[in-house]
Amino acid sequence: MYLPRAFVDEDLPRLQGVIQHSRLATLVTWGALGLQASHVPLLLAPEQGANGTLYGHLAKANPQCAELASGAEALLIFMGEDAYISPSFYPSKAEHGKVVPTWNYVAVHAYGQPEVFTDPQRLLQVVEGLTERHEAGRPQPWKVADAPADYIDGMLKAIVGFALPIQRLEGKRKLSQNRNAEDIAGVRDGLAASADPRDQHLSQLMG
Repeated sequence: MYLPRAFVDEDLPRLQGVIQHSRLATLVTWGALGLQASHVPLLLAPEQGANGTLYGHLAKANPQCAELASGAEALLIFMGEDAYISPSFYPSKAEHGKVVPTWNYVAVHAYGQPEVFTDPQRLLQVVEGLTERHEAGRPQPWKVADAPADYIDGMLKAIVGFALPIQRLEGKRKLSQNRNAEDIAGVRDGLAASADPRDQHLSQLMG
C-alpha cells in the first residue's frame, strides 16, 4: 500500500479496531494460479502474537485453499470509512482555484503466513465465533447448535479453516492531513452536511 508519511497509522489498538469493525475482508494470495482473491468474514484474536491472529474459513472447493496451504505470504485487506472529497469543500478554492477532487479513507493491510486446518473441533470454534459475532444484538440470535448435528458435521467437512498470525500490519488514515487547517475544517463540515451517513461517519473521524 502506498503510504505517504502524513497518512501512516501505526496505532495498534486503532488498527485492530478497524479490523474488528470490518464485516468482510479481502484475502489475496499469489501462487501457481496467479493472483487470487476471496471475500471472507474473519475473527481477530488481538492478544495472540505481536499484532494479533486472524481466523476464517474457505470452501474446500476454493482453489485458493492450495495457496494458503503452500506457506506463502497472504494479504488481508480491511476497508474502514471512505468518502469522496469535492474541491468545493476547500476554502482555498475561492482563493486560487488550484484544487482537485480526491478520496479520503481508512484502510488496514495485514500480512502473514497462514496455517490451514481441517480439524472439526477447530473449525466449529471458528464457525461458532463468527456466528456469535454477527448474530449479537438480534432479538433471538441463531446458534450453530440450533441446526441438526449431522448437518453441521457435513458442512464442516466442506470447509477449510485458516489462522493467520499478523506478521506485518500497515494502516492508512487519509483524512486531509496534507491540507491546511481551513481546508481540513471545510472537508469535515462538508462531509458532516452530507445526507449520506457514510460521509457523516468519516467527518467524525476528522475530529
